[in-house]
Amino acid sequence: MPQIQHLVLLKFKPEVLPEKIAELFKQLSELQQLIPGITYYAGGSYSSSEGLNQDYTHGFVMTFESAGARDAYLPHPEHERVKAALLLCLDGVIAFDFEA
Repeated sequence: MPQIQHLVLLKFKPEVLPEKIAELFKQLSELQQLIPGITYYAGGSYSSSEGLNQDYTHGFVMTFESAGARDAYLPHPEHERVKAALLLCLDGVIAFDFEA
């Protein structure tokens, strides 16, 4: 059964303070311990000199052990809690899943 890579790009509103962003990323990282089926998490700010980020400032990737684990994560109350907090701070978001 293939793993699922969950790639999310975030465009934070200019007024969101770095401390708030750090807190949100802490909450994202904690989801790996709170929701079964997440095997990997990494996230952070854009760090390339290539300049192809189209004003997206941060991103993260999660690996799910299966499509079923990803499907269980999406409506999970802990995911919904963190997602709601994130959406209040964003001007844009892209979520893209693919099999690995």
